[in-house]
Amino acid sequence: MSAKIKYTDEPLGPLKVVPDFLPAPEDLVFKEETVKVTIALSKESVEFFKQEAEKHNTQYQKMIRRLLDAYTQAHKQPLPERSSRHKKRAPDR
Repeated sequence: MSAKIKYTDEPLGPLKVVPDFLPAPEDLVFKEETVKVTIALSKESVEFFKQEAEKHNTQYQKMIRRLLDAYTQAHKQPLPERSSRHKKRAPDR
């Protein structure tokens, strides 16, 4: 990775703006019902969250959990509407 980058003024082509859906580290400190899991994470990621958690006086596991929750909410598909045969009818008058 010591190779120098050579920049040019070439056209980039069509670009797509991707909305920033990830929360700031300080927004990752809420309490919710949880489920215990075992997961292997990169050392770099864990160290980042540990440092941020220390800055914000919280636990790094909670911050990681909130990040995953935010990702889930950003990509969750809406539930399909129920078919009309399952809907309750209004009583006849």
